[in-house]
Amino acid sequence: MHVTLVHVVVKPECVDAFIAATRTNHEASVREPGNRRFDVLQSPDDPGRFILYEAYARAEDAAAHQQTAHYAQWRDTVAPMMAAPRQGVPMRGLFPSGG
Repeated sequence: MHVTLVHVVVKPECVDAFIAATRTNHEASVREPGNRRFDVLQSPDDPGRFILYEAYARAEDAAAHQQTAHYAQWRDTVAPMMAAPRQGVPMRGLFPSGG
């Protein structure tokens, strides 16, 4: 399983708009072929810090995600909301095993 942890820091005044845009992206992403999870996590101590947990069956499925219209819309919408550049950390999912 191919997993990416996307670390995002959002400007305080943009948190609600970021959540709304990310909800739309999440709802479309979980319907993609090969998607296993697409979790959106918010820090309880710092509401502007998020982690997107994106799990796909294969690296090709994750790459296809970045070619979708909903991803492009999300990327362009949230770019000015970022307090710092987002960081995607690739991981290999071991358990549960997914295919």
